[in-house]
Amino acid sequence: MSWEDVSFVIRSKTRKSIIAQLHAPKTPTLLTRELHLSIANISRGLRELQSAGLVECLTPEVRVGKIFALTGKGKKVSSKIGSMTSDQKASSR
Repeated sequence: MSWEDVSFVIRSKTRKSIIAQLHAPKTPTLLTRELHLSIANISRGLRELQSAGLVECLTPEVRVGKIFALTGKGKKVSSKIGSMTSDQKASSR
């Protein structure tokens, strides 16, 4: 995990939201429902995160209902973003 990975995620509200929601494996449809974003935005965000090695498809052979999860690298980035967010909240009090 590098700071470039963290920066890549937080530059996009969609990517940041997806990373935050993938604490457990999920389908794009489930992410769409939870995040109230279009399936096109979710799919694009997942592709971008997958290309960066932060998300992996657990069911690549399936056409419908693919399941995505964070990689080890993605979990580290998610944790770092979470700690940055909690640090900002604590300093604003």
